[in-house]
Amino acid sequence: MLKKFSQGCVAIVQKYLPDPFIFAVILTFIVFLLGMPITHQGPLGMIIGWSDGFWKLLAFSMQMALVLVTGHTLASAPSFKRGLKSLAKIPKTPAQSIILVTVISTIACWVNWGFGLVIGAIFAKEIAKEVKGVDYRLLIASAYSGFLVWHAGLSASVPLKLATGGKDLATATAGAVTSPVPTSQTLFSSYNIIILLVLLILLPLINKAMMPKPEDTITIDPKLLMDDEEAAALHVVAKEDMTPAERLENSNIISLLVGAMGVVYIVYYFATKGFKLNLNIVNFIFLFAAIILHGTPKKFLSAIFEATKGTAGIILQFPFYAGIMGMMTAKGPTGISLAGAMSTGFVSISNQTTFPLFTFLSAGLVNFFVPSGGGQWAVQAPIMMPAGAALGVATHKTAMAIAWGDAWTNMIQPFWALPALGIAGLSAKDVMGFCIVDLLCSGVVIALGLMLL
Repeated sequence: MLKKFSQGCVAIVQKYLPDPFIFAVILTFIVFLLGMPITHQGPLGMIIGWSDGFWKLLAFSMQMALVLVTGHTLASAPSFKRGLKSLAKIPKTPAQSIILVTVISTIACWVNWGFGLVIGAIFAKEIAKEVKGVDYRLLIASAYSGFLVWHAGLSASVPLKLATGGKDLATATAGAVTSPVPTSQTLFSSYNIIILLVLLILLPLINKAMMPKPEDTITIDPKLLMDDEEAAALHVVAKEDMTPAERLENSNIISLLVGAMGVVYIVYYFATKGFKLNLNIVNFIFLFAAIILHGTPKKFLSAIFEATKGTAGIILQFPFYAGIMGMMTAKGPTGISLAGAMSTGFVSISNQTTFPLFTFLSAGLVNFFVPSGGGQWAVQAPIMMPAGAALGVATHKTAMAIAWGDAWTNMIQPFWALPALGIAGLSAKDVMGFCIVDLLCSGVVIALGLMLL
């Protein structure tokens, strides 16, 4: 039954899902039209809100782009690639391939979302070279499904913003949270770990159950997946023929010295601040680890150049989603915003037990219009955090419900799949049908975990 349902989802998505940029434009129109009657603003008011928000995520966009670039660069380091090629020889059947890709991607996304997206896609490609008869679309969808756990992992923006504290936290939560909330209460809480472990077991089994029949399986010629390492080797210049500039570019010493500076600071950071993770230190760790593992500045810069290609979607679409966020948060003459009306509607039907569930569902809905952890936090924190406090719900539980909701509907929001799809050479239409099934099954697990644990 699950196999038939997933094939139906694939067929629908192939027919109706537009390009992610068009998807963002359509969402812009939807928010524009919904906002006028709900907030009592005219067309000009909505456009002003859109333009006011358009550039407000630039700093966050840069952080997110660096998460992707540093994760991609580290994942493409020779030592990581060798490890993935060795792992790709482990599975012998399509079913084993789907399971292993899902597990590796889920663990990697928990460590760092950009790293996990890239590792999953690269690993899926390596397996497609080794295992015959595996559906390439489902293989990449399985790699992307691991992204479901990123907002409960070490690069999660909402828990890390909570842990950072400061005046910005009090402002973002409308005064409901004034002190930092340690990651021991969010990322490393018992309920969050249980949800993660259940998904780590469940997702591989779901993806395996969706495997198409042999006659419906779409494979790819392994020759199309071969990289250009042999071609690159032909362009290596002998050391004695290098110019002074080329010797600097190919110097291991420079990479080691710069890398050593980074390592010293990382050790100092954790020694003085404890295990206090935020986006900046995560990016710092991955950046300098990549510098060291690539060996020379030239190899590192080549990897950076390749990694930046995946940021095109972030650069183009983040301003549009920031504009959507501007319309969502723009208040009309009655003091009501569209995001506020949506969140307040969920709050009005909640009690202390159901509030985490409705926060999770509302976050999943808002994520369609604001597919950014930071943007989601900016939209919902001022409403949901004070409401949770008023109902007696723990601060960390409300915040994690927002975080999980944001990550949950990424399964059918094509924005974050762009880097993995670029590596795989597929479109969103090829994988999103499978992801719908992952969305439905995981939603039950997350909702129960937030309410009952």
